[in-house]
Amino acid sequence: AFTKCCQETGFLMVVKCRQENTALKDCLVGYYSDPSFYEECKTEYLKQREEYRATGIKKKRQKFTSNV
Repeated sequence: AFTKCCQETGFLMVVKCRQENTALKDCLVGYYSDPSFYEECKTEYLKQREEYRATGIKKKRQKFTSNV
């Protein structure tokens, strides 16, 4: 909803998309405060770091597409 609002609004998104931005922040805080999600991210990071240290080759970042 936030992405769609920003795309439709343009430069006035700061003013017009406050409600969508608040909803997005609340959703993210829920994920960031979840201990199991934190451990999953930590495990994935440590795995990628171990692979990089062994090979010296960076793994390409995954591109996320919006659901709009």
